[in-house]
Amino acid sequence: MAETRVIVVGNEKGGAGKSTIAVHLATALLYGGAKVALLDLDLRQCTSMRFFENRKAWVAGNDVTLPEPIPFRLSEDDVALAAAPEAEQVAKFEAAFLAAREAADFVLIDTPGGDTQISRMAHGLADLIVTPMNDSFVDFDMLGHVDPVTMELQKPSLYSLTVWEARKARALAGQRQPLDWVVLRNRLATTEARNRKRVEDRLTALSKRVGFRMGPGLRDRVIYRELFPFGLTIADLSPQVRPVPVSLQHLAARQELRALMHSLGLSAYSGETLLAAQ
Repeated sequence: MAETRVIVVGNEKGGAGKSTIAVHLATALLYGGAKVALLDLDLRQCTSMRFFENRKAWVAGNDVTLPEPIPFRLSEDDVALAAAPEAEQVAKFEAAFLAAREAADFVLIDTPGGDTQISRMAHGLADLIVTPMNDSFVDFDMLGHVDPVTMELQKPSLYSLTVWEARKARALAGQRQPLDWVVLRNRLATTEARNRKRVEDRLTALSKRVGFRMGPGLRDRVIYRELFPFGLTIADLSPQVRPVPVSLQHLAARQELRALMHSLGLSAYSGETLLAAQ
């Protein structure tokens, strides 16, 4: 039996699209035939967990069958746990993670937009870290700092150092496969801009310094927001599952999801058969 892989979707800045990426990765993996365990460490928001609760309700109300991940809540009351002592949060996370790893092919962990002990622990357990960022210097600042006069890269940020420490700890532990870190340029504007080129140049410089790859994210499409209340993603749409009118833009969104899976080295789970059949 293949070893369970751990995917962490992380970025200490809120609003970067972590949960959107997480739920799309989960559904693509599910359609690729994988068993997926889901942990949501944003204890106050639990956006990914709520998404799949919506999915379960929508499936029950529409008499259809869709693949679903195995949810592993850290506690029965995550909001209360968020206010609990750090040691209690750590114990709950460790128990949930061990159970998730035994139950699935992939453990997918959505992390909060901030620095917490359990988020740092999750990064240390990851085989693959996926960091979505909006294509701007506001989000770049979470990865690296630039000189305000010359715009040259000065140094990595605290989050980049967190991932660096996770990679170093993994190597010291004798893990055979190195930690793979992919930064996704998410919500790209549809038109080329001078600022985009500046961001790209600094990301390229930073990637060489701290060791991440760059990949394509998801554009800011209406369809992603439209499907969220139902707990559905673009991969779910079919003649039987069509809560919103389908257009050519949806085909482009599916291509984005396919490109995302390929860039993460998950081509075997990109949903090619499913998408082609629809």
